[in-house]
Amino acid sequence: MVDVLAGMDLAGLEARRAVLFAELAQVGDFRRGSLNAVRRRWGKPNCACAAPGHAGHGPQYNLTRWVGGKTVNVRVRPGPELDKAEREVAAWARFQQLVEAIAAVNEAICAVRPVTAVPADAPPGSPGEKGGSAARAWTGSKPVSGRRRPPRSRG
Repeated sequence: MVDVLAGMDLAGLEARRAVLFAELAQVGDFRRGSLNAVRRRWGKPNCACAAPGHAGHGPQYNLTRWVGGKTVNVRVRPGPELDKAEREVAAWARFQQLVEAIAAVNEAICAVRPVTAVPADAPPGSPGEKGGSAARAWTGSKPVSGRRRPPRSRG
């Protein structure tokens, strides 16, 4: 992707970004995580799953994702619920791809966009912004830049 972007001019990059934003708007519902098919063995010696070569009971489908630093599994039933979850997980993958592509295009735009010169007669800073030094703010207990505050008048 980056190699393709290297030869594009600013207008082409901005057009590509607009296309990616339009695709992003069409992603629809998505769900973070991945779907896993799990087969289980009960461990009972007289169960069919204990026989050599038996695949185990199942499959049981789980949606696995990270929440608060922990893995969370949600059981998804086969049928319409599984179909819906598959579409949503696929949409999540598409969303991630588009975000990466948009980031790459934006980085290319930033690299290509010319630096605009500030007019010589323009005042420093933005309008409405106070001037001054970058000294730390007055906390009331320590002097700023070695200056002391005059004592408060009491009266």
